[in-house]
Amino acid sequence: MKIRDKRSIGEVAAPKSGAAGTSSTRATGTAAYGANAALTAPASGRVVSDSTSIQGVSEAEMTPSVRDALMKLMGEVSQLRRELASVRERLRDAEGLADTDALVPVYNRRAFVREVTRAMSAAKRYGSSLGLIYLDLDGLKQLNDVHGHAAGDAALRGVATLLVAEVRESDVVARLGGDEFGILLEHISESGAQKKATDIEQRIRATPVAFEDKTLSISASVGAVGLNLDEDPEQALARADALMYAMKKTRGTPQSE
Repeated sequence: MKIRDKRSIGEVAAPKSGAAGTSSTRATGTAAYGANAALTAPASGRVVSDSTSIQGVSEAEMTPSVRDALMKLMGEVSQLRRELASVRERLRDAEGLADTDALVPVYNRRAFVREVTRAMSAAKRYGSSLGLIYLDLDGLKQLNDVHGHAAGDAALRGVATLLVAEVRESDVVARLGGDEFGILLEHISESGAQKKATDIEQRIRATPVAFEDKTLSISASVGAVGLNLDEDPEQALARADALMYAMKKTRGTPQSE
């Protein structure tokens, strides 16, 4: 770990006598100075030494006890780093759970509002457009009353899975509460969002949900709006919600309880 070259000045300065072409005295002059400069030292006999160190501890100080203490410290540092990485991973998992709906594998309302806020900021910066779909399942209460709440949960999970499959990876799906879902569509016009809402509504009607030995027919009311990038995300949700319930009223569909 360390290379030491130790010679006293006396040993360097005194060549062997009698050798051809040598002198018993130290050579002088510019050339001699250049050759001997690295080896010169005060007359006190200071030793010239080249050495390395480990973690700031020189080899001369590296006694067995110091070495053991140093290795123990390095092991503890490594362990702390592993524990820190584990804590960070658990925090990421906890954050994911905090953002995910408790019943279906999509975002919850809190995470959805956050994502809408982020998307609106980005759309302002880059001049893009956003669409918002608000969706409410029809007759979920009646389905729960007839088939039980497990059937209603199966219907919600089936619709959530369908919604995720129907949108792009860059879009965001969330359960906003009860039987209500929201979808954030990026880089889309209001007319494009409305067309997508119609397609999703038809897809839900055409895709029954299997539950035990039954097949559950599901329908939904859907409203879509283009986002005003200067409005509050909750205001945008309220607009889409109002449009969706207006559609329910026009169709005579019972509202959720």
